[in-house]
Amino acid sequence: MTFTVETAKVLAEVAHYRQKDKLKRPHRDHVLAVGEALVDFDDDIQIAGYLHDIAKDTPITKQALVDMGVSERAVAIIERVTRRFNDNPDSDEEVILHIAEDHDASLVKIACNAHTSLPERMQAFAEKWPDRPPATARYAEARKVLYTAVPRGESHLILDRLNPDLLSELDRLADD
Repeated sequence: MTFTVETAKVLAEVAHYRQKDKLKRPHRDHVLAVGEALVDFDDDIQIAGYLHDIAKDTPITKQALVDMGVSERAVAIIERVTRRFNDNPDSDEEVILHIAEDHDASLVKIACNAHTSLPERMQAFAEKWPDRPPATARYAEARKVLYTAVPRGESHLILDRLNPDLLSELDRLADD
């Protein structure tokens, strides 16, 4: 049996059912948005997009994904973007640099970052935690690294689908 993009989408919906994000919104919406933003890329990248948080937010293991028929490549992408699969939890900067070493993982992380960076989400973060440093800066720093890991056109495809507000940032970075 082949593990398909549709199977990944259903698994993501079921695995994240009833989970809430930091803003108390359905986390399922995030993983579905990330997977859907990667529709212009091959099945393994789309599957990894849908399942990018499954290991972080559920008890599902790397071996369980393999046993379900998720391809080695998709599992490797998920593994790279998931801190729980890595032996040494590094700083945010080190994690982003590690992800940026892999083209496919970078695409998934760009989509994840773009969805998390939607203006209404950034505003809600700022309102919920007014005493914290703005999340916008941290996410923008990560994007600077991630954008250099893939061709500009690929980042553009993701941002155009998921968060067009970031396209001007991508253009500015390309001009530098």
